[in-house]
Amino acid sequence: MDDLLRLDAVGQAQAVKDGLVSARELTEAAIAAIEARDGELNAVIFRRFERALAEIDDLPADAPFRGVPILLKDLGWRQAGEPYSAGSNVRDGLTDAADGYGVVRLRAAGFVVLGRTNTPEFGSTITTEPVAFGPTRNPYDLAYSAGGSSGGSAAAVAAGLVALATASDGGGSIRIPASMCGLVGLKPSRGRVSLGPAMGEGWNGFSCPGFVSRSVRDTAAALDVVSGYHPGDPYDAPALPGRLALEAGADPGRLRIGFLTAHPRGDVPEAHAPAEAVTRTAALLAELGHDVAPGGPEALGEPDFTRHFGAIVADNLAAQVVSLGELRGEPVRPEELEPRNAAMAAAGRGHSAADHILATQWVDGFRRRMVAWWSAGHDLLLMPSLGVEPFPLGWIPPGDLSIALGRTAHAVAFTSPINATGQPAISLPTHRTEAGLPVGVQLVAAPGREDVLIRVAAQIEQARPFEHRAMG
Repeated sequence: MDDLLRLDAVGQAQAVKDGLVSARELTEAAIAAIEARDGELNAVIFRRFERALAEIDDLPADAPFRGVPILLKDLGWRQAGEPYSAGSNVRDGLTDAADGYGVVRLRAAGFVVLGRTNTPEFGSTITTEPVAFGPTRNPYDLAYSAGGSSGGSAAAVAAGLVALATASDGGGSIRIPASMCGLVGLKPSRGRVSLGPAMGEGWNGFSCPGFVSRSVRDTAAALDVVSGYHPGDPYDAPALPGRLALEAGADPGRLRIGFLTAHPRGDVPEAHAPAEAVTRTAALLAELGHDVAPGGPEALGEPDFTRHFGAIVADNLAAQVVSLGELRGEPVRPEELEPRNAAMAAAGRGHSAADHILATQWVDGFRRRMVAWWSAGHDLLLMPSLGVEPFPLGWIPPGDLSIALGRTAHAVAFTSPINATGQPAISLPTHRTEAGLPVGVQLVAAPGREDVLIRVAAQIEQARPFEHRAMG
């Protein structure tokens, strides 16, 4: 049964269809893996094993992923009447009235939801070490972070507990855990996957739902399942030419690709392993026949980005805290929050409505300046997924906000601008440090062009297959 758990989700689904394993047996195997291995990882914080087993008989017989186990990130991906913490004790006892649209689609596709994965409080940092649930550990080295905010999902997939888990990305929260845990992580285009019905947008559209997986074809097929506009959504991503699953293996043609190993802003120290990963991947892409040259959008070096991006996130966090107080019938006190979020919420409350609008207008201009580089004839931008070396647990200190915010700003320097532009970007596990820790590279496509990302990602995967040595 361990061999079946080592398959990707598409492979597991085929094994069920071929009668090699039943949906119940596959689910029971994943449950056994979680029970055996998650004690040291702390990736799965809510378990619904009995309910999951009871739901198997009701799965549609012709569902494409019938019987494939999946875990949901405990941020977004809401389930009616079930625990939902968003990484915080503040939400104790609060549940949602309806399933999220993405969860509805996952169930219709035949996935079996086994539980929810750990995340930092409100997803506001790059390491999964919430006070409410404790740290999630990296399967490659238990002393290291699995990244954040989708760290629980990434650790679970990397360790072989499930083949696929949901995630979300507001500043790098899919791509950074994917990089640190040796996985594929695609942040979709803004509007590709609905946040409804509970929300219209997250962080002014910066945040997008997605997945972490061990294969490009899993990421493509899973996005096919959950993508689509719902009436009332504030955004609708540009239409794709067809199903993304069909793009995995399709010839990408000869593409024009720029690459960056150092951040053009100049205040982000170059990290050796991420830079080496980009250099090696650039060489591979050139070998594969693409036109590859140093360079990227000039706008990426604009010094005001961090200030405006941070202000918008703080404003949204302040509003979230107020909303939580209204939901539970009692205002949230600062001491109930982790120090980072208490400080960010206070900063948000200090901004005026005019301040917020001016920040969003600046980002509107930044978006146009950024995407002009793709409109001028480039197809892809290659750069690090993580702006720092893989880091241990505790590297983002909860008690020293100055150090924590500075280190976080460096870590997300290559990812957060792509949340602001709404473009699709994928992290691929192409490199290891000397100590064996995974390091990913990020490819960014023009708005709406997930199809290009999947074609090239699959081409890289074919040329240099990804290794997943952390699976038990």
